[in-house]
Amino acid sequence: MVPLAPPNPTDVLTVSALTRRVRETIEGEFGSVWVAGEVSNLARPSSGHLYLSLKDDKATLRAVIYRGVALRLRFDLRDGMEVVARGRLTVYEPRGDYQLAVEEIHPKGIGALELALQQLKEKLQAKGYFDARRKRTLPSFPRAIALVTSPTGAAIRDMLELLARRWPVAAITVVPVRVQGDGAAAEIATAIRLLNRLQADGAIRLDALIVGRGGGSLEDLWAFNEELVADAIFGSKIPVVSAVGHEIDVTISDLVADHRALTPSHAITDLTPDRAGLIAGLADIARRLRDRMDQRLYLVRQRLDALAERRAFRQPLDRVRDLEKRLDDLDGRLARAARQSIARHRERLAAVAGKLSTLSPLNVLARGYSLTHGPDGRLLRDASTVHPGDTLSTRLAAGEVVSRVESVRPGPEDQS
Repeated sequence: MVPLAPPNPTDVLTVSALTRRVRETIEGEFGSVWVAGEVSNLARPSSGHLYLSLKDDKATLRAVIYRGVALRLRFDLRDGMEVVARGRLTVYEPRGDYQLAVEEIHPKGIGALELALQQLKEKLQAKGYFDARRKRTLPSFPRAIALVTSPTGAAIRDMLELLARRWPVAAITVVPVRVQGDGAAAEIATAIRLLNRLQADGAIRLDALIVGRGGGSLEDLWAFNEELVADAIFGSKIPVVSAVGHEIDVTISDLVADHRALTPSHAITDLTPDRAGLIAGLADIARRLRDRMDQRLYLVRQRLDALAERRAFRQPLDRVRDLEKRLDDLDGRLARAARQSIARHRERLAAVAGKLSTLSPLNVLARGYSLTHGPDGRLLRDASTVHPGDTLSTRLAAGEVVSRVESVRPGPEDQS
C-alpha cells in the first residue's frame, strides 16, 4: 500500500469547524421544513420544553418543541401519535446531532383543535363532569339572572331584548368578558367564580347564570372548550345555562352546564317563562273558574228552588199539625192499650183471688169452725198440750176470743 501524501495543513478542519460548517449548511438549506412521522420517546422535563423523536419505518429524527410553542399546543401530544410538524433543522454542536426545532405541529388526518376537543371530552367524561345526575333543574320563575358574555356582541343585545319582552321582572346582571382570543377562557372562568363568591357572601342573589356567545368557527368558540371554563362551570353553585354558537355547535361548556341552550336566544326562552303567555293562561284560568262558579251557582240555585217548592217550606205548619195529629193518635192508642192491660190484669187478679178464697182457712171458719192457739202461739191440736191457767187465743170467722184454761179433758185416745 502506497502511503498517501500528508494533507495540506490549511485543508484540515477541526471537529468544531466541520460541525459548524455542517450546521451552517443544514440550517441554510432547511430553514423551514415539513416532516411527517410518529411521535416516540416523548419527554416532558420541568423546563417546559418537549423532547421527542419523529420516526418512520426506516429512520428517526430527533425533535424539540420549546416551551413557548408547547404552551400554545391545543392538544395533548402522546407517543404513537401520527403528526405533521413544521420547523427548522438545527445542529447541536457539542454532540454533532441534528434535530428539528418544531414551530408548528398538527395531528395527521385530524385538526389540532378537533383532537384537543376529543381528548378533553374523554378526560372530563372520566371525571364525571357530564353526568346528568349532578345537573340541576332550572328555576321556574327566576328573579335574578347573570349574563357572562361579551358586552358588545349581538348575543347580549338579543338576550336583553328578549328578556324585556318575555320576563321583564327579572333583575339582570351583566358581567362583561372576552369570548374569544387569548385570555378569554380565564376571564370567563373568573367571572363565574366571582358570581359564586358574591352569592356565597350574600352580596347578590342569583337564580341562574347564562354563559355564552354568538356563532363562529371552532377557533372562535374555543374559549368555551377550555378545561379552565369547564372547571368553573362544574364548581358553580348557581345553575348554569350554556349558550354558545348555533344549534350545530356543541362545546365543552354545553356538556358540563346544567342546561344547554341551542343559541343565546334559546337560553332566554329556556330559562324564563313568557309573561304574555302567563297572563293569557291566567286569564283563561280565571274565565274557566268563572264558568265553573256560574255552573255551580246555577245548580245550587236549581236545588234551592226545588227545596223551596217542597211542602215543608211552603206550608211549614202542616208538618207540625201532622205530627200533632199523629201524637194524639199515639196518645189515644196508648190510653186504650193501658186500659186494656189494666182490665186484663184485673181479670187475672180476680181469678187468682177466687182461687185463694177457695183455699183460704177463713172460709172454713165461716162455717162455724175456729182456730185456737196456745200460749206459745202454736195451733192447738191436742188438749194435753195445755194446762189449767194457760191463756188461749181463738180465731173465729169474725173476731178473736181470748180465754183461760180452767181444766183439761183428755181425748178418748189419751184415756186409753
